[in-house]
Amino acid sequence: MTLMHYIGGAETAGTSGRQQDVFNPATGAAITAVPLASTAEVGNAVAAAAAALPGWASTPPARRAQVMFNFRDLIKSNLDELATQISSQHGKTFDDAKGEIARGIEVVEFACGIPHALKGEYSPQVAGNVDSFSMRQPVGVVAGITPFNFPAMVPMWMFPMALACGNTFVLKPSERDPGAPMMLARLLSEAGLPEGCFNVVHGDKEAVDAILDHPDVAAISFVGSTAIGKYIYSRGCTNGKRVQALCGAKNHMIIMPDADMDQAVDAAMGAAYGSAGERCMAISAVLAVGDDTADRFVKQLAPKVRALKIGQYDEPGVEMGPVITAESKARIEGYIDQGEKDGADVVVDGRGLKLQGYEDGFFVGGTLIDRVTPDMSVYRDEIFGPVLSVLRPQSYDEARQLVMDHEYGNGTAIFTRDGDAARDFATSINIGMVGVNVPIPVPVAYHSFGGWKASMFGDHSIHGMEGVRFYTRLKTVTARWPSGIKEGAVFNFSAGSEVQ
Repeated sequence: MTLMHYIGGAETAGTSGRQQDVFNPATGAAITAVPLASTAEVGNAVAAAAAALPGWASTPPARRAQVMFNFRDLIKSNLDELATQISSQHGKTFDDAKGEIARGIEVVEFACGIPHALKGEYSPQVAGNVDSFSMRQPVGVVAGITPFNFPAMVPMWMFPMALACGNTFVLKPSERDPGAPMMLARLLSEAGLPEGCFNVVHGDKEAVDAILDHPDVAAISFVGSTAIGKYIYSRGCTNGKRVQALCGAKNHMIIMPDADMDQAVDAAMGAAYGSAGERCMAISAVLAVGDDTADRFVKQLAPKVRALKIGQYDEPGVEMGPVITAESKARIEGYIDQGEKDGADVVVDGRGLKLQGYEDGFFVGGTLIDRVTPDMSVYRDEIFGPVLSVLRPQSYDEARQLVMDHEYGNGTAIFTRDGDAARDFATSINIGMVGVNVPIPVPVAYHSFGGWKASMFGDHSIHGMEGVRFYTRLKTVTARWPSGIKEGAVFNFSAGSEVQ
């Protein structure tokens, strides 16, 4: 069965004549197909959003918030079905899928408070009988282009904020796991969102370019690789659009000699191998300061990596699933090959993993590579898989400089008992999100998510108050009214009047 687009409040069959298979990564079997939109189909979605915009933008924020309240309740009541959509098409464990949804719900809950977030400022008497005040108004039709690794959470980092601010939305989700976004579209309609306010079009580069070039799309949010993010930012800005592009990462975790090693090892396990390492905030490089620290870390971590229970999401006790495609599996294993050729020590090798009953699945075992050096590709590049590299800087300053010098600046962490080292690291490092004894420092929804350097292009981070600023434009009004009271003025509600 082929999925459909979601345009104007209804599921709409694709008309381009092009489609792509969607796979269960654990079995390697195609489970459905998704249509790939033409430029004209993207235009239909934008037209539906543009038609819905005036009515939705003029809807009181409190009523928009009520739709978000309803949406939140519907997600919670359909949690298991939504998680199954994610796990069966992405491959992540059921618990990981539910955790992803929970982080998305946090943003929906923040959007429920939009009346407060949209309050402007007021200054009386800036001059004689002159008052000045500001307001935030919606940008217009906005679009989201989202990745495969969080098919529910990343869209929910975007559209609840955009909709609550009074915009209408066109989502182009990953064509690899489109089931969850389609389910979210149906739940939004059930929550009372008017037709056309939220639309989903599936597709590849043709659909992306159609969004980037459409004159009625005012702003674009993107999460994905740095190469594509640069392209979207450049082309979108050239076309006069507001763009935020959250891109690739190579996240470091410094382990100081005084760190609680048990805590650091447990943190690295979850941060490196959770969701098979397919997340932009995964820890993929540990900088263990000093050989003794590195030896202790590798000795404790290696048996835990070997013991990872790997399988399909619905198997009891499974801790890690497959990667998304056969191409991803080959690419990840190629990086491990190269690291070994470059002289690194592959302590735990996840290559060539075959599971009984899932021989055609896209599985890569947890991999631990020690004695990595900064010139190796396993360190320089974002692998986006269950591969953790260990480097052995000999001092805090050397470790800190490695983080400073890397092209990516998404997230980082330091594990230490030394408050001076932690404070220096947090305040001086050129990274957007920092954890102190926290391995994955993803901000809660009322703060904002965003990296530095090649990890982000644009002026506003995602969700939180930065999301409100991105999805609204500031307008300032300066007004003078005649002074004095006219004779015959009415100071009470007259007959027939009503409160608006």
